[in-house]
Amino acid sequence: MKAIANLAWKSATNRKATAILTILTVAISVILLMGVERIRTQAKSSFANTISGTDLIVGGRSGQVNLLLYSVFRIGNATNNIDWKSYQEFSQHPAVDWAIPISLGDSHSGFRVMGTNHSYFEHFKYGQKQPLAFAKGREFNSLFEGVIGSDVAKSLGYDIGSEMIIAHGISDVGFSRHDNLPFKVVGILAPTGTPVDKTVHVSLEAIEAIHVGWESGARLGPTPTAEQLESHRFEVKQITAMMLGLKSKIQTFALQRQINTYNKEPLSAILPGIALHELWGMMSVAEQALMAVSIFVVIAGLLGMLSSLLTSLQERRREMAILRAMGARPKHVFALLISEASALTFAGIITGIAGVYLILSIAQPIISQQYGINVALTGITAHEWMLLGFVQLAGIIIGFIPAFRAYRQSLSDGMTIRI
Repeated sequence: MKAIANLAWKSATNRKATAILTILTVAISVILLMGVERIRTQAKSSFANTISGTDLIVGGRSGQVNLLLYSVFRIGNATNNIDWKSYQEFSQHPAVDWAIPISLGDSHSGFRVMGTNHSYFEHFKYGQKQPLAFAKGREFNSLFEGVIGSDVAKSLGYDIGSEMIIAHGISDVGFSRHDNLPFKVVGILAPTGTPVDKTVHVSLEAIEAIHVGWESGARLGPTPTAEQLESHRFEVKQITAMMLGLKSKIQTFALQRQINTYNKEPLSAILPGIALHELWGMMSVAEQALMAVSIFVVIAGLLGMLSSLLTSLQERRREMAILRAMGARPKHVFALLISEASALTFAGIITGIAGVYLILSIAQPIISQQYGINVALTGITAHEWMLLGFVQLAGIIIGFIPAFRAYRQSLSDGMTIRI
């Protein structure tokens, strides 16, 4: 067996160009297969880790996926707002331990602005129930102070003391900006790998203040100055959504039913975990399509290797005949071809694994910043080992085709080839 392995190695090194191209073909297939699997699983993990410890999310009457997207992922807009009195009623409910109000609708340089209060910094958790932490500064205390996520600070070059102008609506254009009411950055949150990193946080009272003199997204006339607004005490009228943490998980469904049948205004209460499950169910078609493309690329790579082996086999008929003449049995020739195919597949897999880690290490910060997906450079999972095992097995099976052809070639056929 050792002699066959040595012979297979010498044969491959004698055909370096063909062997390297075959290895690269398999490696590219493995890179795509593992890359898609990594991004798929890490995306699911990042989505699942975006919010933790929240029992119910409450918003205007809407589908649970839509409510989850705009309240947690800052994607899309609410169908209706919630009256502040409804928030007060449910935040003081005997079953509720804490409540976080959320007000959305404004933006700053492409980043969503969220109005909230102290409860957000105290109770909001992500990942494995990790609390928010400040990289620099503190919470907002006065009307025109803001706290920004790590991506906002990095992208816009902001630091403590920087000024920012908030725009009305998602589109940050000149006519929609609150130019005369600049906010001062007083805190920068530590990176979380969630939409928190891409959010500008201000107080609920500040959201009310900057919209004095505005109606339906349009400025109706001159707006008060910051000094005039700071001397006024604002009362919150409406919010976009609220997150609730309950004293006991047993009360979750009872409170959800009570909120969904609330007769003062139409509300929807969702369980984040169930809504996430529905969201991934909707995306399963795209997920399966990506995996199917990866599998077809692997098949194409293995067929390329088969083509290379069959082509080289025609050029090596004399080599096989000489081996037979020197005492090699048909099974030895068969084992030689299988060993070559197996070795080339294995080398392609190893090269592919190295390529995946190299590409992900380079692309990791880009993926995190652009898409909010934290791709961790973890070890190879059991599922990935299984996929790589299938690739190796497929490579060995592919090797049976040229090996069987070589096995059937006779001694006389090999010795009489014209060269």
